[in-house]
Amino acid sequence: MATRWRVAVVGGGITGLAAALRMRDRAPEGTEITVYEQSGALGGKLRTGELAGGPVEFGAESFLMRDPAGGESAAVTLVRRLGLADRIVHPTVGQAALAVDGGLRPIPGGTLVGVPGDLAKVAAVARPTPEADRDGGRPLLGPDEDVAVGALVRTRFGDDVVDRLVDPMLGGVYAGRADDLSLATTMPALARAARVEHTLLGAVRAAQAATPRAPGEPVFGTLAGGLSTLVDAAATAAGATVRRNAAVRELTPVGPGWRLTVGPTRDPEHVDVDAVVLAVPARPAARLLAEPVAEVATRIGELDYASVALVTLALPEPALPALSGFLVPSTEGLLIKASTFFTTKWGHLRRSDGLALVRASVGRYRDEAQLQRPDQDLAATVHRELAGVLDTPLPAPVDGHVQRWGGALPQYTPGHLDRVAAARAALRATHPTLALAGAGYDGVGIPVCVRSGETAAEEIITALEGSGR
Repeated sequence: MATRWRVAVVGGGITGLAAALRMRDRAPEGTEITVYEQSGALGGKLRTGELAGGPVEFGAESFLMRDPAGGESAAVTLVRRLGLADRIVHPTVGQAALAVDGGLRPIPGGTLVGVPGDLAKVAAVARPTPEADRDGGRPLLGPDEDVAVGALVRTRFGDDVVDRLVDPMLGGVYAGRADDLSLATTMPALARAARVEHTLLGAVRAAQAATPRAPGEPVFGTLAGGLSTLVDAAATAAGATVRRNAAVRELTPVGPGWRLTVGPTRDPEHVDVDAVVLAVPARPAARLLAEPVAEVATRIGELDYASVALVTLALPEPALPALSGFLVPSTEGLLIKASTFFTTKWGHLRRSDGLALVRASVGRYRDEAQLQRPDQDLAATVHRELAGVLDTPLPAPVDGHVQRWGGALPQYTPGHLDRVAAARAALRATHPTLALAGAGYDGVGIPVCVRSGETAAEEIITALEGSGR
């Protein structure tokens, strides 16, 4: 008779919790699932807190409603699986702006992460070079080619489009720079189109046509009550044993399975399991794999990360524009790279007392020295820069919070997808009962992380079924 499966999920972020839940849903009854979380809290970058007596997100604030193929995103599917669909809410104000030339200008429509599909629409914020986007008689990219976003867009549309549109859009998501980030990873639809189309304008339009969206259909959603409700519900539904403050320090192959060394060096605990989902950032994953699978550790250990700080201020009745927020190009010389007007953007957060919650994101890749400032200094700088961008005095905050996320955002350089594919292929060939999952491999955003965790769980199930265990 087959023995009960014992599966360890290392990492209690939304990726690990999605893996644990999928394992519970699909694995044989009686499967023992244990989630090991190094910190004292589950959820990773999903963290709902409280400020001035009301809820506010100190990490991710929303999820995409649709996947790239136009279907329901993995996050929405998970929300439905957990019985939380009635809590989904959408932004009530969707227009955002760019802080350029000392003022706010609406972000032009018709772009793909800032790359325009209609050059005339971006003329108010950037000066494209349409003459450079000539048809050379062949596709922009070869069949397996990957390039930095900035390299392609600068060549075709000029520096202005990159510096004033694409860079702030990518910076808002990745805290990175267009000249470093992989096109295939950050804009997969555009990369696919660029392997067929002969001009960048044609590639953008083809990518947009491949993922149509019905007019008025919401792009983003969140949960009334905060995204921590998603974390709690997933942890409960997974029925896993959750070990908080439990750092996994070593992974050792033991037959077809694994031995985990958990806890402090002076008093380690050894746990034997049949399979492991490794849902931690790439660098800690590389450290765990350095001994058992050195080739994989080398490949994934190359991935770098950016650190950010999120500064949230509670302002009494400020004069805010009717915007969801704004992005800031690095050329503007400000500490702030993005700001969200929470109580304007999300109608369910608006308060009868007129108090506004405004959040600013601080920190760009390779500029982490700015994050060494004390919390009070960061908050004061954000307050001053917000007033400057809005060109109006702002009242003193009645409350504030600084959330630092060290090494939070992966920086995908060209060739990232090939490196990850090679690492996973090596694992399948030598250690099929270990699977990698998370933003470090598959991309940022709640839906991508959920899908990554679920896919890893499916791979583990297939491997264990194949082993006859």
